[in-house]
Amino acid sequence: MIRISTLFIAICMVLISVSLGTVVYSLAGFNAVESAIVALAAMSLFILYHAVSVRLGDRSEASQQIADLSRGTADLARQIGEFGRRLAAVEAKLIASNNASQDRAQIALNEIGELGLLVKQLAASVATHEDLLTAAASTSTPQTPPLLDPGARLPEQQGVQPAAVEPMALSDLAVAPSAPAAPKPAREAAQLLDVVKSAIEHGRLDIYLQPLVTLPQRKVRFYEIVTRLRDGSDQVLTAQEFLTAAESAGLMGRIDHAVMLRAVQVLRRLMVRNKEVGVFVNVAAATLSDAAAFAQCLDLLEANRALAPSFVLEFKQSTLRQLGLVEAEHLAALAQRGYRFSIDHVTDLRFEPRELADRGVRFIKVPAALLLEERERPAADIHPADLSDLLGRFGIDLIAERIEGERAVVDLLDYDVRFGQGFLFAAPRPLRPETAPSPTPPSSGDTAKQELAPSHDAGSLPKGALARIEPARVATGVAALARRVVGPA
Repeated sequence: MIRISTLFIAICMVLISVSLGTVVYSLAGFNAVESAIVALAAMSLFILYHAVSVRLGDRSEASQQIADLSRGTADLARQIGEFGRRLAAVEAKLIASNNASQDRAQIALNEIGELGLLVKQLAASVATHEDLLTAAASTSTPQTPPLLDPGARLPEQQGVQPAAVEPMALSDLAVAPSAPAAPKPAREAAQLLDVVKSAIEHGRLDIYLQPLVTLPQRKVRFYEIVTRLRDGSDQVLTAQEFLTAAESAGLMGRIDHAVMLRAVQVLRRLMVRNKEVGVFVNVAAATLSDAAAFAQCLDLLEANRALAPSFVLEFKQSTLRQLGLVEAEHLAALAQRGYRFSIDHVTDLRFEPRELADRGVRFIKVPAALLLEERERPAADIHPADLSDLLGRFGIDLIAERIEGERAVVDLLDYDVRFGQGFLFAAPRPLRPETAPSPTPPSSGDTAKQELAPSHDAGSLPKGALARIEPARVATGVAALARRVVGPA
């Protein structure tokens, strides 16, 4: 669009040229043609002058703009250079900080590795001392033949001092260490069956508790309910002795129901002091397959569904491998109500973790010898050292049972075993029947301590007498190891 100043200049040029032609025509005596030529010449000069002046002005303006642009570019370059220097300084600081952090982390890792090596050496030394002490004790004192209790899955070794284990809410329960048992008379099958029936009818069913501890802290996390019967003369029958007779007579359902009822009472009393404690209760295959007996047990468990997260039902490995349609439905009914399962009496390490997890299995008990000793290790699809990690991927915890020496604990730590059970930590202790907690949960103000009683086959105290034992020593795994090392030294 033409600017007004340019239009004004053009009009002025035309007027000046016309005026010049008129002056020449009037005063100089030029004719009209010559006057027109003079006017056009003047007009051309004016136009040429204006064009040259405009071009020079545009050039100077462009030069000014170029200069301004150059100055702006120089300022931008200086700012970019400053930012580059600052970025380089920040990168140098980050690199130096990372190097320092890596150096500190490497130093810490080296120290942790040295500490781990020292702890392993200490544990190995403790195991050596333990073996020496055991050998010395075995040569100096006679030992009675061990009794195998399937419920506890450990031989009852008399005179073995349990290792220091941190107690967990056991002060509210009436328990005592087992005393040496008197010689038991040999019984025939019919006589044994009568004894079992009489014990069930008269309520001579005893509950023993054996702790399951965490490794390596040795903190009590669960208790296993171990069942034993007494005859009329208070002679104790272990599960191995009465199990066959009870199964043949179809009495396992009644026994399991009574044990579950007592286990619920024990668990309620334990949870008053510690909400994280739990119990393991063995369930026979005969109970799982008997519809009437299972219905009675299921009613009890249904009424106590609030305890399901802490109430673990334990089955043999052979039982779960031979499940029929009825047994599978019963197992699914228990899992549907929130109860978790455990597997014991493991004879081989062939497991299907995904299938077991789908059925509700959350714990697997494997004898320590089966994991550690090559001569007792059966063929398996996985090395025992990798078993805990494999089961853990499906939410199943591995428990090493029948632990009898410190050396086994040291080796099991390399296998990443989280829980342990055995006579090294504590033997099964009896629970006095008459002081067992009531079926209803105790009130918050009920803080009465129950008395501790010896086993019923002990002859040192009269029947019905009360005795107390000191609570288990409170010590962590490291403190116990250090104490045992300093003692022999």
